[in-house]
Amino acid sequence: MQIQIALPDDLAHSLQSKWGNLEHRLLEMIVIQAYQEGSISAGKIKELLSMKTTLEVDAFLKARGVNLPYSEADLEADRQVHVNLRQQGKLQTEWLKQ
Repeated sequence: MQIQIALPDDLAHSLQSKWGNLEHRLLEMIVIQAYQEGSISAGKIKELLSMKTTLEVDAFLKARGVNLPYSEADLEADRQVHVNLRQQGKLQTEWLKQ
């Protein structure tokens, strides 16, 4: 779908000199808002903005002050992975002793 908006020339020139490509910047703004609302996923951001990796998406969101969702369940899952790795002897904790 193509959407057109009309901006006064002076505003468009001012924003373009500040933001660069207005079309891309507006797409970024819409994508960020949609992500924060839960309407799209990080994977969809990657696709829409032609990013190559999830880390690139994470960096993009972080640079714009968007926190990644991290629930108590995520924390517990990470804690359990840590416990399992420590029990298997696969976790190096030498730095903790210093």
